[in-house]
Amino acid sequence: MEPKIANLKPERLWHYFNEILEIPRPSKKEEKIVEYLLKFGKKNNLETYKDEVGNVLIKKAASAGKEAAKTVVLQSHMDMVCEKNSNKTHDFEKDPIIAFIDGEWVKAKGTTLGADDGIGIAAQLAILESKEIEHGPLECLFTTDEETGLTGARHLHPSFLKGKVLLNLDSEDEGQLYIGCAGGKDTTIEMPYNTEAVPEGFKSFKITVNGLKGGHSGDDIQKGLGNANKILNRLLWMASSKFDFKLALFDGGNLRNAIAREAYAIVCTADSDSKNIQDFVASYFSTVKKEYKITDAGLNIQIDKSDKPKFVLDQYSKDNLLNSLYACPHGVLAYSASIADFVETSTNLAAVKFADDFIKITTSQRSSVESSKIDAANMVRATFTHTKAKIYHSDGYPGWTPNPNSEIVRLTAASYRSLFNVDPKVLAIHAGLECGLIGDIYPEMDMISFGPTIKGAHSPDERLHIESTVKFWNLLIDVLKKI
Repeated sequence: MEPKIANLKPERLWHYFNEILEIPRPSKKEEKIVEYLLKFGKKNNLETYKDEVGNVLIKKAASAGKEAAKTVVLQSHMDMVCEKNSNKTHDFEKDPIIAFIDGEWVKAKGTTLGADDGIGIAAQLAILESKEIEHGPLECLFTTDEETGLTGARHLHPSFLKGKVLLNLDSEDEGQLYIGCAGGKDTTIEMPYNTEAVPEGFKSFKITVNGLKGGHSGDDIQKGLGNANKILNRLLWMASSKFDFKLALFDGGNLRNAIAREAYAIVCTADSDSKNIQDFVASYFSTVKKEYKITDAGLNIQIDKSDKPKFVLDQYSKDNLLNSLYACPHGVLAYSASIADFVETSTNLAAVKFADDFIKITTSQRSSVESSKIDAANMVRATFTHTKAKIYHSDGYPGWTPNPNSEIVRLTAASYRSLFNVDPKVLAIHAGLECGLIGDIYPEMDMISFGPTIKGAHSPDERLHIESTVKFWNLLIDVLKKI
């Protein structure tokens, strides 16, 4: 029998994490977790509020002797990235996450785990419930839609929070204290296309790229992981100079902030080229597998027979798509000149999807330099301008500028040192955090972000390190005691 997550220590932290796994909470559909939090607040006789966008705030008075301490805001987000393996049946709006313990890790069966940021929520609830933990006045903030729009943090009212110190519980590397983050912007392309009938005598094939690790488009962008959209498009682009094939469909990736793990295309080719294109796919796979043997050893590319599609793209539309996707940048664009090994600017070719009237291409750009973020978005725009596509830029979100004189950073670093007899790393993160938006609304807020080790976030490989979660908990409790 598998060991149960709820039996791990500290018991109340894992108890609440286990409860959260039962609650569906896709981005923009957080009604069930909101209801759960409101009931929790009422059950524990705590002052509880919900604002107009669904953010929940639960307040708790100071423990005895800590009444004069500063009010501290503990903050995490309610929603989770909903990604699953293609062979997994799972409805994220109804089904619980099925988690299990695998050695040092907690994992999910074929889906994202939602430790990002379910473990942050669990920590807040365990603290709110406790009668033993020492702390000053607390405001526990649970925000909505962090993963797809930062909606909750973006629409916080300036009067909603009273605290001036914020502990963001949404980082994914234990031993690292984050004091700054990149800003971000999305660029979405709607490329028109024309169709024609499938030529008589043509055979249809499905070309699939899968087995990639995927990952977070901020945390993992520098790791050289394969992007299924880029790998598949490269194959099609190269094949177009060798065979007269027709393209009926290209479908790859899902979320703007996840590196595409899987993609497939439906192609049609003359019977005389059927064997040639199958041989070409096998040869291409052999080449690309060597390129990713270190970073993505699980890469798989295969070609299978397919049903005849209803239509194919005309030559102009096919060339537009393949040339633009090939040229579209993906990955690290610049490293910081002032912080060693820190990604300054990047872009992610996240998803390619066919709609009735256009092909929707989703990309996201990040940078800790505002002008570079805009430049990266314009670079993507320029790649698709010639296709007569409609191109949209989101409003984006600001970065979080490090404060070298931060009192909470000094206190947290000293706490970590005293607990674990080693210095933590104090650094900025290339991923976006809600701290940037919160800092815009509450400019006097002194902020820090830390958390346990989570690997493979935003993919079904997501896993939560058990020992690091204990250290995260102990640090959080010690910091609250010392503020």
